[in-house]
Amino acid sequence: MRFMMLMIPLGYETAPADVQLDPERVSAMMRYNEALKDAGVLITLDGLHPPSTGARVSFSTGIPVVTDGPFAEAKEVLGGYWMIEVSSREEAIAWAKQCPASANEIIEIRQVQEMHDFPPDVQAAAAGFENLKN
Repeated sequence: MRFMMLMIPLGYETAPADVQLDPERVSAMMRYNEALKDAGVLITLDGLHPPSTGARVSFSTGIPVVTDGPFAEAKEVLGGYWMIEVSSREEAIAWAKQCPASANEIIEIRQVQEMHDFPPDVQAAAAGFENLKN
C-alpha cells in the first residue's frame, strides 16, 4: 500500500519567499529520511517552497482564474511530502510518529488510490492511466 505523508507546518502559509531553514532541523529530518530509505519504504520525498511563491488556478466560474500566492484564505498549507510503501495504515502512522516534527507541524497520512480500489466501470474509464506514470 502506498501512503503519502503530508507535512503541514502551521504558519507556513505566511512564510516569506526567502524563508530560512534551521540546519539542525534539516539534519534531524535527513536522519529520519535516511531511516525511511534504509527500511526500504521510501518511494520519494520533496519539500515545497512557501505559498507566497505559488499560484492557484480555480475553475468556479468555468473559466480558469489564476491567483498568485500568498493565499489569504489559506489556514494550512503543505510544506512537503513523503511517498512511502508499507503494508498497512498502522505502519504508515508508526512511521509518521517517528518524524522529528516540531510542535507547530502536523503530518497528514493519506492512502494513494490504486486501480484495484475501483469498480470495473471506473477502471475502464481510466484505461491507460498506468502508461502516464514514469
